[in-house]
Amino acid sequence: FLSHLVPLRLTMSRKSSLPQDVKSVSVVLTPDSLFPDFTALENVALAVQGAGGGDDRERARVELDAVGLGDRADRLVRALAHGERRQLELGLALATGAGVLLLDEPMAGMAPDEAARIVGLLQTLKRRRTILLVEHDMEAVFRLADRISTLVYGRIIASGLPDEIRRHPEVRRAYLGETAGT
Repeated sequence: FLSHLVPLRLTMSRKSSLPQDVKSVSVVLTPDSLFPDFTALENVALAVQGAGGGDDRERARVELDAVGLGDRADRLVRALAHGERRQLELGLALATGAGVLLLDEPMAGMAPDEAARIVGLLQTLKRRRTILLVEHDMEAVFRLADRISTLVYGRIIASGLPDEIRRHPEVRRAYLGETAGT
């Protein structure tokens, strides 16, 4: 339930050879795991504290601003729209200080305008952090990704640059709804 509040540490034999900024991963999962009776600021402050940052409300405010929720800091989570809750979850992930964000379908269940806002936010965040994105909205993936690996039933069917993936026949069949010859 609270695993996203503390950066996960990579456990691999060659961890020491990784750059310092990618030695921790913050996970944003699909289910809503926020504290609904706390404010947006209190939720992010807990993430800062869980990552060893102590009671640093100013840092929490910086992360809220980074995800476009600075003006919602004092709102209870239960009063936030679905898209705003997803933005807040990204704020929690940023607050951990992790170098890598693992995002599981951040646009799931969103109206088109909310999804567009999240895509814009992620385009900004990818300048600050490495993002590993799991997402079914292929248009969002094409707008965000530098490299894409496409899976069908757990098997990688294609890896490459967005334009390569967009043209790949198996990807077109599996995700873009095209049949052979179209």
